[in-house]
Amino acid sequence: MTEQLPTLGLDIAKAKIDACLMNGEPVTYTQIANTPDGFAALRAWLATQGVRQVHVCLEATGTYGEAVAADLHAAAHRVSLINPARLKAYAQVTMTRTKTDRTDARLLADFCRIQSLPLWTPPEPAFQALQALVRRLESLQAMRQQEVNRLKSGAVLPLVQASLERIIAVFDTEIAQVEALIKAQQDQHPDLKQQHALLDSITGIGDTTATRLQAEIQDWHAYPSARDLTAQAGLTPKQKLSGTSVHGKPRLSKMGSARLRKILYFPAGVALQWNPVIHALGERLKARGKPTMVIIAAAMRKLLVLAYGVLKSGCPFDPEYRPKSRKAPVGA
Repeated sequence: MTEQLPTLGLDIAKAKIDACLMNGEPVTYTQIANTPDGFAALRAWLATQGVRQVHVCLEATGTYGEAVAADLHAAAHRVSLINPARLKAYAQVTMTRTKTDRTDARLLADFCRIQSLPLWTPPEPAFQALQALVRRLESLQAMRQQEVNRLKSGAVLPLVQASLERIIAVFDTEIAQVEALIKAQQDQHPDLKQQHALLDSITGIGDTTATRLQAEIQDWHAYPSARDLTAQAGLTPKQKLSGTSVHGKPRLSKMGSARLRKILYFPAGVALQWNPVIHALGERLKARGKPTMVIIAAAMRKLLVLAYGVLKSGCPFDPEYRPKSRKAPVGA
């Protein structure tokens, strides 16, 4: 039996990180700046605690924790990122009544100690660059839309209108440049180019959606099955059944990436019309009296399953493909 490593819980904020180390008794704490100098101070502090390797646990809540996770991974520590909903559920199970950065760090360290968590590895630099460019493009497009909305409000003085038009023109230029950088990034890396072509082969997933999926799911190999991927997106059904009296309507779990669900929402509507596989699925659900949103959610889930399939097989989407039956032949 392998010896259990000490565990380190990190509660991440924009400017600081609260850390809790569990390495026997007593439990120890420190706080560092969320900067490269702070990461070095954290590693030095671990050394003063007599820790050569630690299992680090932090929430997968966005970009603020990526740098420290990469730093500790490079220093040969084990790193796990968990869904924030898991920590919230653990706090409820342990009846933790206080919520501070320090108590969250301790909960993370304790959760890591008692759970067998998958290890995280940093994505390849090419994928990191693509994600950064795609998210920058999304930010620029959102800011441009805000200015367009102001321009269309009808209550804009001429001087303000001229200013809005100039800013929109600047956004148009910058958006075009970032889009060119994204295209160049894909063309320069064969893996990215091949992935994009495979995703783009699925009816309902166009060029933009394929790129956004690439940026959001950087390591498709990290998911053992399509079901694991749809769970990560929060697209697995959540049922509420108890005894004979509680029969709640099934809903999406939504315990996953809201960004992924947003990416798939509009393509699912297109796929329900034009993708024969998903159109047939939608018709079956419609015949069973399912509501529109249930049908759209099923189409989103099916799109993600198809995306996983083409990337795993390396073959473009084939609407005529039928998976081999797992049933034994007659007489076997």
